[in-house]
Amino acid sequence: MNSSLLFLTLLTLLFVSNPSSSSSSTQVFEAWCKEYGKSYSSELEELYRRSVFEQNLALITQHNEMAFSYTLSLNSFSDMTQNEFRASRLGFRPIFLTIEHNAEKKSSVASDVPSSMDWREKGAVTSVKDQGDCGSSWAFSAIGAIEGINKIVTGSLISLSEQELMDCNKGLTTRGCSGGQVASAFQFVMKNKGIDTDMDYPYQAWDMDCNQEKVNRRVVTIDSFKYVPLYDEEQLLQAVARQPVSASIAASSFAFQFYSKGIVTGSCSTLLDHAVLIVGYGSENGVDYWILKNSWGKRWGMDGYMYLQRDHGNRKGLCGINMFALYPIKTGANPPPPGPVNCDSNGGETCCCWMWFRGTCRSWTCCDNFGVCCEDLIHCCPPEYPICDTERKLCLQAYGNLTMKVHESRSSARKLGTSNVARKLGTGSVAGKSWQPRLQPFFIGDWPIPIPPSPVQVILTNNVSYFLPGNNSSADRSKSIQF
Repeated sequence: MNSSLLFLTLLTLLFVSNPSSSSSSTQVFEAWCKEYGKSYSSELEELYRRSVFEQNLALITQHNEMAFSYTLSLNSFSDMTQNEFRASRLGFRPIFLTIEHNAEKKSSVASDVPSSMDWREKGAVTSVKDQGDCGSSWAFSAIGAIEGINKIVTGSLISLSEQELMDCNKGLTTRGCSGGQVASAFQFVMKNKGIDTDMDYPYQAWDMDCNQEKVNRRVVTIDSFKYVPLYDEEQLLQAVARQPVSASIAASSFAFQFYSKGIVTGSCSTLLDHAVLIVGYGSENGVDYWILKNSWGKRWGMDGYMYLQRDHGNRKGLCGINMFALYPIKTGANPPPPGPVNCDSNGGETCCCWMWFRGTCRSWTCCDNFGVCCEDLIHCCPPEYPICDTERKLCLQAYGNLTMKVHESRSSARKLGTSNVARKLGTGSVAGKSWQPRLQPFFIGDWPIPIPPSPVQVILTNNVSYFLPGNNSSADRSKSIQF
């Protein structure tokens, strides 16, 4: 049990021990506000929110006393009414559901599947994300499915951009924070021939204009997508055995708002209003369940996950999970990394000195602050691919552990390279001697660069050089850093 869940359980027990006491409920509310950093603009609003909180707490307590197969708990939604919760945290648009889903109704021959599956254990699921007060669950569900199949096919787990889908895929069935369709998200990625990472195109939890530069950075692609046949739980099971699957459910109930742990069973609406990712299945005490990854943060449910009963008996599935499931298809590799840009071909500048000091260039920039200036002072690489390899005409990313050789030089001409690699130079040691980075007043664009006090030239394993300011030395020494 995580510390947050333990804290909320203790709060609930405090109330249960004396539910009729107004001071008890006040204590619980004040402790909850402190835990979640809640504050209100006026005393009137605080009184209203406290009233809503106390009603929710009473219902949570009542549910848990009835010994269901799952428990509820206080969470960040505890001062919200059900209508407010629906408006801010759902986001699947069931418009044209029947028309779109008619594309796939024919069942294929059943095949054997493992008795249980958890794609988290196979490294095909990124960490739980939080959509915030935005109806973008459709984007998170679609992105999760693409991340999963990309890992399965290429071996690389890359966190991708929900914000790109929201900004650049707007139409009749997709309205950003106002809801959307998973199928439309897949179609966008296919038409765009790929999608960017969320590191480069980060999530903002509100609608923005499409970033035309970043939408062309196609890191991961898919070939097509396929619907699971309508009401066919056997086919859904087979699909999840192959890869994580996007599914839509009815999630506006009190059980979803305050779910804590256990297998959700019983009755549930089938009016689809939320999209999730099915990342596996299993059984516990004779009850079969789906493993659902949600997009409400790690403090909801079981670290962001839920168990939902399968083999429910209703052909629509519990909460309609058998009604609208689909998954992307991918068979090949992703596009190669972009090549360095020769800015002259665009009629602009290439690398130029951004900061001179006593006749020496201390900082280089390029292409109107576009990315990283390469060693040849001609080409530039985008900031998310900061390692220049002009010999092979590639811009590379830094993944995992890189070996870096650090040399001291008497050269007075030093050029300052900026990259994600440079920014990763935290505290460490060189040849057994510890050192601390320090921030020098050298910048390219808006990026401060941590500088070790002694090394001046950093050579990556692909023999691409970056120079950092440092102290002169009368001898050249070769050292290495693992980070």
